[in-house]
Amino acid sequence: MEFTASNAHGLSAKWISRGATLAELHVPDRDGNLADVVLGFDDEAGYQSGDNQHFGCTTGRCANRIRDGRFTLDGVEYQLAQNLGTNHLHGGSERSLDKVEWSGESLGEGAGVKFTYASPDGEESYPGTLDLTVTYRLTEQNGVRIDYEATTDRPTIVNLTNHSYFNLAGHGAGSILDHELWLDAERYTLSDETLLPTGELAEVASTPFDFRTTQSIGARIDELVETPAGGYDHNYVLDGEIGTLRKIAQVRDPLSGRVMTVETDQPAVQLYTGNGLRGQTGKQGRTYPRHSAFCLETQHYPDSPNQPEFPSIVLRPGEIYRHVCVYSFATD
Repeated sequence: MEFTASNAHGLSAKWISRGATLAELHVPDRDGNLADVVLGFDDEAGYQSGDNQHFGCTTGRCANRIRDGRFTLDGVEYQLAQNLGTNHLHGGSERSLDKVEWSGESLGEGAGVKFTYASPDGEESYPGTLDLTVTYRLTEQNGVRIDYEATTDRPTIVNLTNHSYFNLAGHGAGSILDHELWLDAERYTLSDETLLPTGELAEVASTPFDFRTTQSIGARIDELVETPAGGYDHNYVLDGEIGTLRKIAQVRDPLSGRVMTVETDQPAVQLYTGNGLRGQTGKQGRTYPRHSAFCLETQHYPDSPNQPEFPSIVLRPGEIYRHVCVYSFATD
C-alpha cells in the first residue's frame, strides 16, 4: 500500500508498506522549486529487486553489523544470518524488517502515517515476539519526524533506524561530495577491516572523520576510498545526552540551497556515502552511481550485543524501546 501527505510549506512525502519505507520526499529549493531528495524506485517491484540497497526502509531488528552473526543473552547463544561475509547486517536476509509488509494507517490529510508489524518469535532467529510501531509525521518545521516503539514478550535485542539515501540536489542528480556537513561528534567507533568495531572509541580530531566544523563531504574522502569502507561508512558517537532529542547534524547543498538538519535521542549515527551504489536505475529512469547519496542513520553502536562497554540494546518484557529521529529542511 501507498500513503501520501503534504504540508503548507511545499513538503510532500510518499511511503510504502513494504519495509515501512519512505519512498519519496519532495522539498523546495531556495527558489521554491521542488525536488525529490531520496533515492528509491517507481514501484514495489524495484524494492523487491537486487538493485534495492535498503532505500528508505525501516532497518532491523538490529540495524548495522553483528560480528559472526552471534550474540549471547542471559546465557543463551543465538546464531543469526551471516549475510555480510561471516557477519550479520541490518536484521538478516529473508525476513528482515525492510522485506516484510507492514500494516499502515493514515494519520489524516497532511499529517503522516503509522506502520505496525508483529515480528514473531524466531523470525530471522531473533528471540521474542516483537511488536513494532513506526510513525512518520510531517512537522511544522518542514520536516519528517520518525517515532519508533517496540515491546517484546521475551528478552531480545533491538536497534532500529531509517535507511534513507539523501541527495539534496534531487535523487539522481550526481555526486554529493560537494554537500557540506556538520556533525556533532568528538569520537567514532574504530573499526577493523570488516567494518566491525574493535571496542575503541577514537577521537575524530586530526582525522578525515572530523566534521565538528563544516566541511564538504568530499574534502577528505580520498583518504578513505582505498580502505575497506570505500568512503564514509562509520559510526559516530554523538555528543549530548542519550535519550534527549538534540540537533546532531546539518547538511547543505550549495547548488540548490537546501539545508537538512537531523535531530535524534540516540547515542550514535552512521554516516554512509553510498560507496556501494553501482549505477542502478531508480525513479524516473535516473541512475544512482557511487557517492551520489549520503545516509545519516540514527541508532546505537554496531555490534552492541558483543561489546559490554557500549550502550545496551537489550529489550525486556515490560520495557518499551523508543527512538526519535527528525529530518528537517530549510534553505540558505
